[in-house]
Amino acid sequence: MGMMKEFREFAVKGNVIDLAVGVIIGGAFGKIVGSVVEDLIMPLVGRLVGKLDFSNLFIVLGDPPPGTLLTLAELKKAGVPVFAYGNFLTVALNFVILAFAIFLMIKQINRLKRAEPAPAPAAPPTPEDVLLLREIRDSLKQKG
Repeated sequence: MGMMKEFREFAVKGNVIDLAVGVIIGGAFGKIVGSVVEDLIMPLVGRLVGKLDFSNLFIVLGDPPPGTLLTLAELKKAGVPVFAYGNFLTVALNFVILAFAIFLMIKQINRLKRAEPAPAPAAPPTPEDVLLLREIRDSLKQKG
């Protein structure tokens, strides 16, 4: 029973919950970036460099069976080894865009943190000997 209690305490700690939220949001953000790359950027890049579709850039490394279409999906379905460097280019571009988006986000967060005024430091407490000297001074003033 002690192990279950220990596990429950671990599982509901703030750090674990924060990590879970981060992973879920990261997955969703990854899908957004994937869509931006595949649906927005890659068509533009393809248009600029001659209507290339990076996902269909590959080199056939084996002999395809007769009648197999020479598309990446059909070759993979037929079990033909394929050097699919176009997929790699797409994933690498996704990574660069994702890393850049995160960089911009962190840069903005850091800028906002710097813009917040720092709270004024609290005055340090008056040392005990100074308090005692003030009492003596005040006492002498009253007697004089």
